[in-house]
Amino acid sequence: MIFSFATIDDAGSESGNVMRWTPFFNLQNLVNYDVNNSFGLFSGINIRNVGYIYDNYTDKVTGDVVKKKFRNYTLGIPVGLKIGRLDKAFVYGGYEIEFPFNYKEKTFINEQKEKFSVWFSGRVPVVYHTVLAGIQFPHGLNLKFKYYLTGFHNEDYEETINGAIIKPYENLNSNVFYFSLCYNLFKNYNLEKPEFDKTNERSASIY
Repeated sequence: MIFSFATIDDAGSESGNVMRWTPFFNLQNLVNYDVNNSFGLFSGINIRNVGYIYDNYTDKVTGDVVKKKFRNYTLGIPVGLKIGRLDKAFVYGGYEIEFPFNYKEKTFINEQKEKFSVWFSGRVPVVYHTVLAGIQFPHGLNLKFKYYLTGFHNEDYEETINGAIIKPYENLNSNVFYFSLCYNLFKNYNLEKPEFDKTNERSASIY
């Protein structure tokens, strides 16, 4: 489950962000390499539903202030490290690159909703650069924080409306960050604790 927010600078205005709760659709598949019982590395491939809600958006055509919901499905590849008791509780952190592949936008005007969805849209960057940190508790409960270094929208994106070229996201500088909760993020598939040899040499584990 993802609880997302955004730091917003919309031509000087910084208000209007609302928490977005996303329990669906988020998948993670991680591969772990444990150097010993207190230090390890991980990578993987993930699909996430990421975005934010902005209820103070000024329409670039009409000038109306409306509520917007922005969403991306992204494909992510993380690289990070784990420190602690890997068979019990530990902290972890790292970097993840994400590739957005489906963009969705909803507009709410006088309780009426308009929406559209686009594959590989130019409205957003080609890639997002992110950093992450979290803690895994005993028995599999996991809490993570993530921040997107790349702005959510492509501010230079142009579209033609009624014969006029506009930039709908010009001066809309927004960076998403979120907290997420999950269960068994690093849990061993065979539900057994990882084993380490007595010589303290490196051993690999797939979680």
